[in-house]
Amino acid sequence: MTPLRLLERLLQLVPVLLGISVIVFAMMALTPGDPVQIMLGDSLANEAQKESLRRDMGLDLPVMERFVRFLGNAVTGNFGLSFFHRRPVGEIILERLPATIELTLVSLVIAILVAIPLGVIAAVRRDSLLDRLATVGSMLGVSMPGFWFGILLILLFAVQLHWLPVSGRIGFGQEVPAVTRFVLVDALIAGRLDSFLDALRHILLPAVTLGLGMAALLMRVTRTAMVEALAQDYVVFAEAKGLSRARVIGRHALKNALIPTVTVAAIETGSLLGGNMIVETVFGWPGLGRLVVEAIFTRNYPLVQAAVLLYAVTYVLLNFVADLLYSVLNPKVRL
Repeated sequence: MTPLRLLERLLQLVPVLLGISVIVFAMMALTPGDPVQIMLGDSLANEAQKESLRRDMGLDLPVMERFVRFLGNAVTGNFGLSFFHRRPVGEIILERLPATIELTLVSLVIAILVAIPLGVIAAVRRDSLLDRLATVGSMLGVSMPGFWFGILLILLFAVQLHWLPVSGRIGFGQEVPAVTRFVLVDALIAGRLDSFLDALRHILLPAVTLGLGMAALLMRVTRTAMVEALAQDYVVFAEAKGLSRARVIGRHALKNALIPTVTVAAIETGSLLGGNMIVETVFGWPGLGRLVVEAIFTRNYPLVQAAVLLYAVTYVLLNFVADLLYSVLNPKVRL
């Protein structure tokens, strides 16, 4: 891809992000409920005090003026103060974002480790019992709600077997100095194997809940691509030359079959990052998704708008990266 074409593709993202900003702001503006009333609750504040708080929060301004102000602040990275935390929104998001990214990455690793081997085996042993079981399992994984699957895992591994903790990132007394804010990495940096294992136990259930749903989709894509690759002439020619079956599958068929898998994985990572709100809430994971759910219930407009916009930007950029990867892995494709 030429630099001019790359710049053109980046400029195409601008109207998409603008449209997302309009939708996010409009949905929050139309959501029933007064943030001031929710914040004050059953307090004895009079109308003058309520109006003063409403002016302080900028809720007395016309909708269009609030939107223009929101858009201008978003361009500069300033999303204002959180209504309830009374702190900059960007600061709050940066505190919670590492937990969400860590959960997403571990979930992605689990998904890839499960999906690619199963997809390859199912394609190589096409129409076998293993292939049918893998296909049924992938259909269940795609259709199963994440929160329901997470609750089942909690009931089995936490409540019944007492193998894994229910919530949190690390146990009490196992905390390590925050260097990268990724607990697993910080535990290794501190040389605390016990803390690393404890953090791994805490992240396992939510990561499996998210990862297996993604693995189901990636497995189906890998299987389909492998079936097509194994039927190509270059694979038949490689087998005719006397190459071993393992070498033909690993070096020739799998290399080309991974192109759609990598593309879908990049796209699904964006969905994983933005779609873990319910899972984080179920497992009490102190990430951005759980924070957004709490902010929605309290009508914390600046925080919700900033977080959703961050999700949207991440998803759009990952789609863009997926397009780039596709063109790199398959030079015949021109974006």
